Amino acid sequence: MLTTQRRALISARLARDGEIVAKRLADELDLSEDTIRRDLREMAAEGLLKRVHGGALPLVPPLPNFTARQEIAGDVKHRLGRKAATMIEAGQTIFLDGGTSNAEIARALPREMRLTVVTHSPTIAAELERHEAEVILIGGRLYKHSMVATGAAALTAIAGIRIDLFFLGVTAIHPVHGVSTGDFEEAAVKRAILAQAADTYVLATAEKFDAVSPHRVAGIADLAGFIVPEEIEREMLTPFDDASVVMIGA
Repeated sequence: MLTTQRRALISARLARDGEIVAKRLADELDLSEDTIRRDLREMAAEGLLKRVHGGALPLVPPLPNFTARQEIAGDVKHRLGRKAATMIEAGQTIFLDGGTSNAEIARALPREMRLTVVTHSPTIAAELERHEAEVILIGGRLYKHSMVATGAAALTAIAGIRIDLFFLGVTAIHPVHGVSTGDFEEAAVKRAILAQAADTYVLATAEKFDAVSPHRVAGIADLAGFIVPEEIEREMLTPFDDASVVMIGA
């Protein structure tokens, strides 16, 4: 097999599976593992993939900062936020993860609704200043990229709260590798919140599908569902047809 053919195959497998395991691919193609590893090194040097121990992952472009992300897909996120808000009932305890999509949930909540909103995002807590909701703000080390608290203090506080609905923010969604994000500590906090929640939903814009970020948060089966734009291409959702999650259009 020519080098160009191997590299094309590697790119196709990354898009389909979200990862390359060098030994597995070498065995499949009846090639030496060194050959596959050399291909991966060269492709990584050209910015085509990310090398990891034992193989490779797709490149996930660096996210813009929080302020810049507020301008991305604003109308779509507004619709997703409004739809999510209709799923919330008075008297519930909900957790709003950080992120611009979840900020739209806070803005869409009826001001007179009485419920408890827990968040580790000071920006989201500020959105609820004039609401009747009780707001519990989790503290810790501020991860400024996402404007959320992380660390031991946050994990300890989260462990003492039972949550009816958790609206989880992630940077990537993949049918095999689940939902993931770009920061190690932030991923740990998200996992802790999910463990305390009866149901977890993700507001998912189209660019997050078929992607993998470095730090896994949960498998698809760990989620109750996704809230997606109604105009999203059906092909993007087909890989999730056999999963036990619902796709809610907004």
